[in-house]
Amino acid sequence: MPELDGLGLFASLVCYIAGGVLSAGAGFWIARFGDRQRPDRAPLLLACFVTAIWCALVAGLGPQHPITTLAETGRNLSFIAVIFRLFSADGRDESLKPIRPVIIALALVQLFQPVLLLIQFRAGYVPEIASLIFEVSSVLNMLVAIGALVLLHNLYAGAAAASRQVLRWSGIALAVSFGYDLNLFTIAYLVGEQPGLLVTLRGAVAGIAASMLAFGGSTAGRGLQFRPSRAVTFQTLSLLVIASYLIIMVLVTRSLTLIGGDIARAGQVVFLILGILVAAAWLPSKRVRAWLRVTATKHLFQHRYDYREEWLRFTQTVGRGSSADASFHERAVKAIADITDSPAGLLLVSNEEAQLELTARWNWATIEVPGIAGECALSALLEKHNYILDLDEVRSGIEHHGELGFVPEWLREAEDVWAMVPLIHFDRLVGAIVLARPRIERSLDWEDFDLLRVAGQQLASYLAEQAGQQALMDASRFDEFNRRMAFVMHDIKNLASQMSLLSANAQKHADNPEFRADMLVTLRNSSDKLSALLARLGRYGAGPVQELKEVRLNDLAQRLAKRFVGVHPVVLSQVEKVAVHADHDGLEQALIHLVQNAIDASDHDNPVEISATLQGLNGQIDILDAGHGMSPEFVRSGLFKPFISSKQGGFGIGAFEAREMIKAMGGRVMVESREHVGTRFSVILPIAEVGKIASNSNIPAHQSNEVA
Repeated sequence: MPELDGLGLFASLVCYIAGGVLSAGAGFWIARFGDRQRPDRAPLLLACFVTAIWCALVAGLGPQHPITTLAETGRNLSFIAVIFRLFSADGRDESLKPIRPVIIALALVQLFQPVLLLIQFRAGYVPEIASLIFEVSSVLNMLVAIGALVLLHNLYAGAAAASRQVLRWSGIALAVSFGYDLNLFTIAYLVGEQPGLLVTLRGAVAGIAASMLAFGGSTAGRGLQFRPSRAVTFQTLSLLVIASYLIIMVLVTRSLTLIGGDIARAGQVVFLILGILVAAAWLPSKRVRAWLRVTATKHLFQHRYDYREEWLRFTQTVGRGSSADASFHERAVKAIADITDSPAGLLLVSNEEAQLELTARWNWATIEVPGIAGECALSALLEKHNYILDLDEVRSGIEHHGELGFVPEWLREAEDVWAMVPLIHFDRLVGAIVLARPRIERSLDWEDFDLLRVAGQQLASYLAEQAGQQALMDASRFDEFNRRMAFVMHDIKNLASQMSLLSANAQKHADNPEFRADMLVTLRNSSDKLSALLARLGRYGAGPVQELKEVRLNDLAQRLAKRFVGVHPVVLSQVEKVAVHADHDGLEQALIHLVQNAIDASDHDNPVEISATLQGLNGQIDILDAGHGMSPEFVRSGLFKPFISSKQGGFGIGAFEAREMIKAMGGRVMVESREHVGTRFSVILPIAEVGKIASNSNIPAHQSNEVA
């Protein structure tokens, strides 16, 4: 062994003293807390205490002293005894016959070490003999290490699952010890001397192995397992990637150094610059991190997901959100998308006719979504089977529940669309989440389906709860509105009382000039109050639906255009002759409100377009503007909600009453809007012939189209 300097001797002394303390502590731990029923209890105690003695002798006398070598032989023999008793602990007493010859052979090989010591004592002064003794000793130690490792492999590979709980830590400790010895003596045989660093660290390794034996020998150690968290695993993989990159850089630069000359130096500089650029481009990238996460999950864990972490992240995202301006619906999309590392998503919510409509986007402003994102047939399929749509399978023509005929074209054509997750609450479809394809492409599997289905049900309950709270808020606002109307009725009652009193007194004092003057003042004040009150109510009230009859949409569109002449440009883009079944006054009042909204949202130079067309069995009048537009969140949650208005000082009841009035006529209102682009309101009513058939047969107008 090469001579060590002062620092090396101090490090060696510290390592062997620490190894001795750990080994002795492990022996006392096994004696005090160890499992007394284990067959290998006695060999474990012997191994720990002999290892402690060996470490103390090395620290005091050195690793090459004869007494130290004898203590090392005793340590290895005690380890071999532990292996033999571990076969008994695995319940293999009847199959120990073929193992005994191997154990005896290993023990005999180890006992040759004292013989070599004797020879060295007699003729070690001859250099050739000393070199031969060193080589033979190294080979014998290598044979013992190899034989012990083979026995440990057979022991653990053939053990039952329950027995491996007993064998785990003891087997790891022995494998560490003999594996280290095999490496040490192999290098010593090849170089002709013992490597100083490995010999110095051998005491610390012995102490660590003894500590593992203590874990294995105790009852608590049976269930102790090393289970690193996923975060630690991902960070470790990242460090391995960085370390591999640095090792490659060192190897290449060292190879170039061997070449020498200016070319080598220039090559080193070029490689260094390229390496820095590659590291800066790839190591911080989300794609590399996603690849590391997928690789670790696939090869290092039994399950793809850490369910505890996923659930904590899901509830935190939905409950608090990642930013102050993110709406609840956007947070809902993000909570589902984060599960599969999807970079974007959409929230589709069922309307009153069980059709899916866009409600919110998260990081997906480019995808075009029609006003009706999914028909009721698709909603019924998702609701019935609680089925997660794999859009890659749909594009390949694979179906499981007959869904190919119901998936809309925009979902098929958008290659970035990856999956659609239904949101089911009490067997009712609340909506669906559309997920974008993750950065690292992969196929959906059973674990994705299970977790997404459970998360979708939880999210559906949140959405249903929010809808219930919104309904309670609307009812509260209606109560407030009714209280306000009570004050209005009180004012009207006071005015009516004044008129009644004035009429009664006029019969008595009609000839009095002063009375007539007061009467005129009172009438004027009452008239002004009534006019102001009626004007205020007229802005928000729509009046009841009168008799339904034939109404020509083309004539109504032309009157609307003329009505706003001088106020704002209103043009007719397409007008077809079509008659619908509706209330003329109510429909005109609702359309006036929609046109006025379009004018308010548009700049003065941007005209509002009106078109009247025939669409199958329905007449449709569209009001299109290029104004400010509305967000999906406001269209879904605010546009048709009473007492919510985007206008300064607005009451927020006009759009709600307009839609309710058109619904009372058997029609419906559809909205398509994009912020900073514009809005299209479409009023759809049954044509006159269909409406008459529905009226005569008492069929609701919205169902008469199916009958016709």
